[in-house]
Amino acid sequence: MKDINLTPEMAKLRPLLGEVVSTLESKAPYGAVSLSSRETRTFLVDNSQEQVIEGDPTAGGILTVFDGHTLREKVLSGFDKSALQQGAKDLIKDVSFSKNGKIDTGSDLKVDYKTGMEQDPTQVPTNEKLDYLREMNRRLNSIDSRIVNARVRYTEMREKTIFRNRSADMSQDIQRIRLVIIVTVKGKKGVVFDWVSKEGTAGMEILSFTDQELETVVKNAIKLLEADRIEPGEYNVVSAPGVSGVICHESFGHGVETDMFLKERAKAAIYLDRRVGSELVNIYDDPSYPGAYGSYYFDDEGYPATSTQIVKDGIFIRGLTDLYSATVLDIPRSPNGRRQDLTRKVYPRMTNTYFGVGETPLDELLGRVDQGIFLSKVSSGMEDPKGWGIQVTCHYGFEIKNGKLTEKMYAPIGLTGYVPDVLGSISGVSSDFHLHGGTCGKGTKEYLPVTDGGPHLLMKARLG
Repeated sequence: MKDINLTPEMAKLRPLLGEVVSTLESKAPYGAVSLSSRETRTFLVDNSQEQVIEGDPTAGGILTVFDGHTLREKVLSGFDKSALQQGAKDLIKDVSFSKNGKIDTGSDLKVDYKTGMEQDPTQVPTNEKLDYLREMNRRLNSIDSRIVNARVRYTEMREKTIFRNRSADMSQDIQRIRLVIIVTVKGKKGVVFDWVSKEGTAGMEILSFTDQELETVVKNAIKLLEADRIEPGEYNVVSAPGVSGVICHESFGHGVETDMFLKERAKAAIYLDRRVGSELVNIYDDPSYPGAYGSYYFDDEGYPATSTQIVKDGIFIRGLTDLYSATVLDIPRSPNGRRQDLTRKVYPRMTNTYFGVGETPLDELLGRVDQGIFLSKVSSGMEDPKGWGIQVTCHYGFEIKNGKLTEKMYAPIGLTGYVPDVLGSISGVSSDFHLHGGTCGKGTKEYLPVTDGGPHLLMKARLG
């Protein structure tokens, strides 16, 4: 294998990792080692400032052993050969190991992966990046005199990982990028804003915006100056893919991360193999989805990325696992063991979570609604895994009348409900599909890049 994707320090240590695993498994029934290097840079241009912000880099190793009952870890800063070897000895010293425990070691793989890119951000000078953001700022400000600020924020994250256990010797070099535009406008009713973003595991080639895309975000920001509040009640609703995705994320994302099953904090646990939605509902989590913001080639515990179907034809069939929850619950693993960085614990976490597509064109879906609401853009979501309630806040939505969208905007709009009721009301699923990337925290911490989305959905929902 070629170490072309790794830092020189990581490449130098890689041939020694098999020996480290052997040291760990001289006592433990399972041992693994991973090396990780993560760097982040953010570039910001708006009407009053320019910034280049260097994120705190992390670099080091993680040693893992299974003692027959639980996983034990030791974190080492930096890439020092003697520290890694001594750390392995220290981790197994004075620990009682049981040989009865079984661990799914994953596939026998020896492979290197790297994000495919046409324009690698590391090869683009800082001044060129800033020039691009300046030009984007200029284009936005030229659209309408009511714009008081056009903020263009670009972030790039580079993550390099080596994972080694007795079965696998793998590396991955992942480049994530995200560009967010926030347009703020001022009118008689005050100051409001709208935004648009592009993101993915890719190079800078995905960051171009057409004039129409920029004009649309400005137009919707201006319309917010005159938007009405919606009358609370139950409505026929068509959700845009971004809204569909957050419904998916909150209902069958957090609620089926199986560490919550171990803590008895997820009502979904009692619904396994039971109906949780209409027959049109199919939900997936897939870190192998090409180019998506939450994608990777293997998780932080060395499990190869693949698609996991969570809900099939309205039936909840399985949750998302890390190595520990899969082992304790004695269920098959999924590639969802993720950590914020090497100083944090692994949890089962979502990656790219979405509703599967249907067969109905969007126009036909809208045509089924005599009077209702099109939920256009989501701003946030919350869930209660134990009570299985969700709350999704939409930045704005538009009236549907006689099967057509009108220009009447409502903002903001909150959607609330009990998960099986919300998903059970879905009566139409469009044939189009789109993903939206962002950041997800577990509780109030443990932030990770994720994606959610899917098709447009037709449902009944309580709005307010």
